[in-house]
Amino acid sequence: MTDQRTARGVSDRMAGAISQVAAAGALIVVFVVLSIVAPSFLTADNLFNLGSQTSVNAVMAVGVTLVIITGGIDLSVGSVAALSGVIGVMLMAEYGFDPTLAIIGGILVGAVAGLVNGLLVSVVGLPPFIATLGMLSVARGLVLIATGAVAVFGAPDSFRLLGQGVIGGFPIPVLLIVLVAVGGYVVLTRTKLGRYSYVMGSNMEAARLSGVPVRSYTTAVYVLSGALAGLGGMIAASRINSGQPNFGEGLELDVIAAVVIGGASLFGGRGTVLGSLIGAFLVAVIRNGAVQLNIGTFYQNVLIGVIIWIAVWWDRYQRRKLSGDTG
Repeated sequence: MTDQRTARGVSDRMAGAISQVAAAGALIVVFVVLSIVAPSFLTADNLFNLGSQTSVNAVMAVGVTLVIITGGIDLSVGSVAALSGVIGVMLMAEYGFDPTLAIIGGILVGAVAGLVNGLLVSVVGLPPFIATLGMLSVARGLVLIATGAVAVFGAPDSFRLLGQGVIGGFPIPVLLIVLVAVGGYVVLTRTKLGRYSYVMGSNMEAARLSGVPVRSYTTAVYVLSGALAGLGGMIAASRINSGQPNFGEGLELDVIAAVVIGGASLFGGRGTVLGSLIGAFLVAVIRNGAVQLNIGTFYQNVLIGVIIWIAVWWDRYQRRKLSGDTG
């Protein structure tokens, strides 16, 4: 039995690696094609904007990766990001908070939303889809209540540094991607939370019987996902120096697409930070290129949806092949 589990684990990792290589190959192809057909794509300004745009999705994708590895899902990240960004800007504009404290406050708002998600899943026993779908609605409603559906302005100019600043020639949002990615990698590969996440995603009942504190670790991954959604919301707010109540509508689609394209399995037990980053950049490049080619948002959404279909089908195909089920 142990040998079978080991062989399955090796095969699963190989399948994930193949998905990552395929996603990286697709990213290179799309990048090259856009460089040819859209002359403005390779300009310094556009590449800077691309990096800043990707930072929001990439940071959030790291948190969602942890959730998906456990076999869960987080549909609330877009609304939570909007709530965090709005509250963070309000702390500065209406209560005079220092930008650093306001950013921390926004992240904490996301973490609290993640805590609620985690408790609903691990303690109340709601399916992750239902728990986070409910939070999607609750967070969006709270944003509209807090703002009256009107954008919040008045943050100091120094707040722009988070989403627009540069250090040593590198955009701060890109540096944040690196920091969050390194942190996510360490969590997944060097901590009990990471190891147990894979175990829970592979077989939740076996993890429970093995003594894994499933409730605590399940809650923890949702808290991290919420906190990173909060950080993503603050980065987005910083880019336009305001809190936008309609920010993040449909953003969960792009984030989940990035994670799945990068080789994570919606059935749990598989996923990496590197793969999710590749997926995030691929989605961002596709959207950015579509804008360069004057392709509307509606068509972009159709394309991203089709990509999700293909990625999930590929995951199911690999699992059936590994299990010997060809039916």
